[in-house]
Amino acid sequence: MSHRKDTDYLSVSARVRAMENRLLTRDRMDRMIDAADDGEARKVLAECGYPEGGSLDQALAAARADVFRDMESAVPDRRLVEIFQLKYDYHNAKTLLKAAAMGRDPQPLLLPGGRYDPAELAEGWRREELRGCSPAFQTAMAQAKAVLEDSHDPQQADLILDRACYAEMELLARDLDSRFLQRYVRLLVDVANLRTAVRVHRMGREPEFLRQVLLPGGSVSEQSIAAARADALGELFAAGSLAQAAQLGAKLAHPGAGAMTDFERACDDAVTAYLASERRVPFGEEPVVGYLYAREAEFTAVRTIFAGRAAKLEGDVIRRRLRETYV
Repeated sequence: MSHRKDTDYLSVSARVRAMENRLLTRDRMDRMIDAADDGEARKVLAECGYPEGGSLDQALAAARADVFRDMESAVPDRRLVEIFQLKYDYHNAKTLLKAAAMGRDPQPLLLPGGRYDPAELAEGWRREELRGCSPAFQTAMAQAKAVLEDSHDPQQADLILDRACYAEMELLARDLDSRFLQRYVRLLVDVANLRTAVRVHRMGREPEFLRQVLLPGGSVSEQSIAAARADALGELFAAGSLAQAAQLGAKLAHPGAGAMTDFERACDDAVTAYLASERRVPFGEEPVVGYLYAREAEFTAVRTIFAGRAAKLEGDVIRRRLRETYV
């Protein structure tokens, strides 16, 4: 376990505060939505430091790589950045497993941004040599492969990998001796479990099925969530950051209930609100974590805007799909 002093983050915190000025604000999002064409919308992105040339996917991939590379070299402990990279590794693990099972090429679906280069990971998986990967990652991939081969159920394999991903996040937060990060990971687990509970209730599945697919490590236990009635989900999360989202979810947790858009947005906004609440911290891990999350949320917002433009959606429809911004 390593504990860093807040003063170890003095330099990177100052840089982060300066870089926050280039984040995609609500005003910039509005300008992108209202732009006459995609070229004009891309010019707004250029103001935020994105390359103007190439496809949107290339621009986002390059921006993500730059963010992680920059922060890895700036923070006193790169494990702070790895917490945000883990999801790309586990996405790629799922892709490799399913591609192998279906006899397909995984390359088009592999994502950059993780701890492990996608091409090297794919080659290592093909050769059955995942050298350089964490023991937890290697174990999870082996277990998921065995389950997929035995059951032919990709959902079971995905669950193994999801649990391993969140467990690695929790381990990194604990090893960094960061209560702030531990609370952040716990909130992410709560969000995942609340979303799962709402969806399972909407499907009309039994509590035992829900119990099997919930993740450990949240502030509300899997047992409590699985045992609760659909309309009681709001009560379970009433004392935490997800109170509003859980109330919305409880109303939607029935077969044939309405659209999930507001509920999904409320879940994401709860995470943003938790991190934004620490923006007043002048230096330390909080500004770095908040910035990394803000950039990840920004990439999602950009995709939402351009997907809405491609679908010829009204501006107000696109705006309703956007989450709260960090700044």
